Amino acid sequence: MAKGGKGRARAGSRNAPRRWLWRLAALAVLFGLAFAAWLWWDMREWRPDPALYPEQGALVPAGGSPVKFETLKAVGAQFAYLPLVAGPGADSPGGFADRFIRARDAGLQVGVVLEFDPCAGADAQSGMFAQMVPRDPELLPPAINLGQLATDCDPKVSDAAVESELMTLINQIEMHAGKPVILKLSPAFQERHGTATTLARDLWLARDRARPDYAGRPWLLWSANGARVTEASEEPVEWVVVQK
Repeated sequence: MAKGGKGRARAGSRNAPRRWLWRLAALAVLFGLAFAAWLWWDMREWRPDPALYPEQGALVPAGGSPVKFETLKAVGAQFAYLPLVAGPGADSPGGFADRFIRARDAGLQVGVVLEFDPCAGADAQSGMFAQMVPRDPELLPPAINLGQLATDCDPKVSDAAVESELMTLINQIEMHAGKPVILKLSPAFQERHGTATTLARDLWLARDRARPDYAGRPWLLWSANGARVTEASEEPVEWVVVQK
């Protein structure tokens, strides 16, 4: 009986380190989950320090949710970029034209973002821009969002054709606006086309919380929080800062 007791004691001593390892692993998992939850909650309203980035604003959501531009200004926005959304409701309450007027009436500087469609020709896209966006020197430089790739185009579109149409679109938009465009460049588009290297235009990059570096050169605008929750809209806004 004594020998059996000693054997159980030795087995228990061998298992003790394993129990501690399991406990440490469980604590690490709990800590990781708690940190992730805190980070998610903190990011809901986070924005870069205004002392470091005095000029801050927002790209409002393209959906149909109402946007309170006075409230947007009250929470720290000095400018608002509006996605150019065409269609039957563009001139209706809450549509692009209505948002454009209300944003300016709220005292915000206003700019327009055109979503580049690599499957469509430049003429149709610049025509929509010229039809809906007035020639106004007080507007912020127009932005072209380079997020879509030509992977699913039907018929197929070569990378060379995409780059050619983009250059044509840039020239047409700049001719209408009277100022250079800003390229809102995604990591995927940069990796596919090397746009930051081939086109000498100001860049608008995006990365939550961390300064973006995927373009390989300095940027002008940074989307620092892609889903900032504010009282200005039911949908989160994309919070943007300017680098001096």
